Amino acid sequence: MSPCRPNCRHDGLSAGALPDMVTVWFDGGCPLCRREIALMKRLDRRGAIRFINLEAAQGCPLDRATLLARFHAEEDGHLYEGAAAFAAMWRAIPLLRPVGLAARNPVVLTVLQWGYGKFLRIRPFLQRLTGRLEG
Repeated sequence: MSPCRPNCRHDGLSAGALPDMVTVWFDGGCPLCRREIALMKRLDRRGAIRFINLEAAQGCPLDRATLLARFHAEEDGHLYEGAAAFAAMWRAIPLLRPVGLAARNPVVLTVLQWGYGKFLRIRPFLQRLTGRLEG
């Protein structure tokens, strides 16, 4: 796994309390991503997550292709990718916070990263299926 930038973390082990703001980059052109982000926005009642649609984003921490290839989130100045990024987002949502905190455990995060890798293999199929459901 290549580093995103010098302060990028992939392990989800950053310390600290509930983050002030988590930033999430998402593919607004992907029907699957739009549905998932819509759900996260509904669950984020505190407004603790800044959702950035990559279709219109500027000034991203990484190039667009890298951000589109894997899920990325920034929490407390650390950039995460994959399951660690999902865990960062979950920690900002009280209902999902226990799962996000559990992902700070290296064993739990390893299992989540493995599952995320499997998901990436079927993501194109799920995107097409979700697109058909929207259309």
